[in-house]
Amino acid sequence: MENLESILSENPIIAAVKDEDGLEKALLTDCRIIFLLCGNVCSVGGLVDRIKSSGKLAMVHIDLIDGLSSKDVAVAFLRQNTQADGVISTKPAIVKAAKEQGLLAIQRFFLIDSLALANFQKYTEAQVADAIEILPATMPKIVRRITSTCRLPVIAGGLISDKEDILLALQNGAAAISSTNQDVWTM
Repeated sequence: MENLESILSENPIIAAVKDEDGLEKALLTDCRIIFLLCGNVCSVGGLVDRIKSSGKLAMVHIDLIDGLSSKDVAVAFLRQNTQADGVISTKPAIVKAAKEQGLLAIQRFFLIDSLALANFQKYTEAQVADAIEILPATMPKIVRRITSTCRLPVIAGGLISDKEDILLALQNGAAAISSTNQDVWTM
């Protein structure tokens, strides 16, 4: 498997899909990574197969897949029953389980206040994940603060609306941008 950091540096735009229409459009882009934010226990395998058959990395946001619990067994299910390259989760135990199962793991953080920022800093010292995703991305000062102290690649997501948002996040140290906004997938 190609190194995640090299993929992000080659194409820092990640298509995050929340429905079938979005997946169809994402498959036609140059985005090398797709964040799957939809599906259920019955459909996730087929959705991942479509991503993989397009030659793209399939990262499943396990917290958003209907019918999967927030327990290690959900990670084992994905590993054994899909071709997923990795998982995204807000739960550190799920990220740890993904790494133990040999999957790529992205820890997602919602930075809504100073307490969330402090918790983020504690977590990143452990460096369990392969990358960190922070939301919202439209906080250049916070993105810069986080990327200056975090040794892992930082993906900025949420509220990206145009090229200016992308450039600000990248200029402030983000390794990549994730967005469900289809207009930015080709920028």
